[in-house]
Amino acid sequence: MKTNALVYCENEFGNIDGKVANGLIRQSETYTIVGIIDSSKAGKDAGEYLDGVKNTIPIFESIKHAIKELSSIPKYFIYGIAPLASFLNDEQKEIIFTAMKSGMNIVNGLPEFFNDNPQYTSIALKYGVTINDIRKPPARENLHNFTGRIQDVKIPIITVMGTDCAVGKRTSALLLVEALRNEGLNAVFVTTGQTGILQGSKYGAAIDVLTSGFATGEVENAILNACEKEEPDIIVVEGQGALSHPAFTSSSAIIRGAMPDAIIIQHPPKRKSYCDYPKISMLPLEDEIQMLEVFSKSKVIAITINHENMTDVEVNHTIEQYETEYDLPVTDVLKHGCDKLVKALFKAFPELMRRSVLV
Repeated sequence: MKTNALVYCENEFGNIDGKVANGLIRQSETYTIVGIIDSSKAGKDAGEYLDGVKNTIPIFESIKHAIKELSSIPKYFIYGIAPLASFLNDEQKEIIFTAMKSGMNIVNGLPEFFNDNPQYTSIALKYGVTINDIRKPPARENLHNFTGRIQDVKIPIITVMGTDCAVGKRTSALLLVEALRNEGLNAVFVTTGQTGILQGSKYGAAIDVLTSGFATGEVENAILNACEKEEPDIIVVEGQGALSHPAFTSSSAIIRGAMPDAIIIQHPPKRKSYCDYPKISMLPLEDEIQMLEVFSKSKVIAITINHENMTDVEVNHTIEQYETEYDLPVTDVLKHGCDKLVKALFKAFPELMRRSVLV
């Protein structure tokens, strides 16, 4: 059963650094989200603010306001911001301490592991709550080296890559998995980040905290586990960052570990510089596609649009423009769904269509 959770996302809900909270509002198989904390949007409906559709999840001004308004104290308090800085400052720490003192268990997706800090653990012990550092990697003896067994997988493996971090790769991947399941296919999602884990993905790991010697092996192992336990028709793997992004190496590990049979690329047309690096221009979409295809020895079969800072008219115009320019199906999955992506997969992998018809 799902358990109630309150998500902290001060000043960032609906923004790039609020992607953890944004994802949990859209989907969570683990938690029932009972509220978002963001004083800059207090009083609004979280679903309506994020996607234009009400979901009755309120946005609160503070923890105290949330506790006062909710019928009971949520079991979990989730830190829903994914900042570039790895460690919390003193003011941010006090938010976590207040949540623990209020009786909430902490779910932490940061690369700062609270359980390693006596300041956190002593308060948790005093108030009888737990801390779950979901991004903390397994002990080294439980990590996996790359084996090459991924080459024996016979079903299609699809990766959803991007031209930058925080562009919606996970959201597009999850919606694609849902669309494929609606076609009667056994589609399985493999996560590679903390938000996917929080949303309840059964397979995957937060690979950006792993040493380079194990990241590729953990991606491969997650896919092999999914194949063994689920006997899927297709696997969709979440991308991280961008292959061109100078600050992150996760994309290369995902491609190496997954050895994808096809790639879908997510792109924000209005974004000109890399997330959190305003002085570094993004690689053009056509160059990112070329880089991905050379590196992966696979093909990009579709483009998905992130519509940040775009009007509906601009989105539709961009879709038409890109389809002409790249000769690929293009869509914005949040506005237009995944029909084009499903058709592209059926075209690339006819066996998927046959299995869908049989079901």
